[in-house]
Amino acid sequence: MNKLMILLLAIALGSCKSHEARKPITSKSGSFIDESIARNKALNEREYASIEKIMEKDGNTYIASENGFWYYYNTKSEVDSLATPAFGDIINYDYNIKSLSGQLIYSKDDLKNQDYIMDKEELFSGLREGLKLMKPGETVTFIFPSQKAYGYYGDEYKIGRNEPLICEVTLNAITQNQTN
Repeated sequence: MNKLMILLLAIALGSCKSHEARKPITSKSGSFIDESIARNKALNEREYASIEKIMEKDGNTYIASENGFWYYYNTKSEVDSLATPAFGDIINYDYNIKSLSGQLIYSKDDLKNQDYIMDKEELFSGLREGLKLMKPGETVTFIFPSQKAYGYYGDEYKIGRNEPLICEVTLNAITQNQTN
C-alpha cells in the first residue's frame, strides 16, 4: 500500500509540471516568398521590355494608363458630349485578342458581339478598365501585360499563362443605367 501511495504521489507531482512548447522539427524561412517575388519581377521586366519594343516598332503614339497598360486610338470620337461608361451602364462592344507577336488568338467573330454591365459582371481587369476610357464609336488598341490580362492561369483554352495580350476593341453603344 505504501508503494502505491508513493507511485500516486509521484504521478500527481509529475503532472503538475507546466508543459514546454516543442520546437519545430524544421524551420521555414521566407525563401519561397522571396523566390516568388524575384520570379515575378523578372517576368514583369521581360514583358515590359517586349511591350516597349512593340510600341517603338509600330509607330503609333501610345498612352500609358494609370492602370498599368498602354493604348492608342484607331478611331477617336471628337464629340465631347459623349460620355464614357459608368458603373451599371450596359455597354455593347466587340474585340479581338492577339499575342504580342501579332498572331490572332480570338477573332471578333470568335468572341461575338458582347453586352456587359459595367463593373457588375466578370471581365479581365485590363479590358474592364480599358472600356471605361472609351466613348461610343471609338476603336482602341490596348496592350495588356499578363497581370492585366488572364494572369497566371490563362483562359485554359488558347491563352497561355503569363501571356501579355493585344486587344483591338470597338465600343458600339452605351445604355446608361437609369439609377445613375
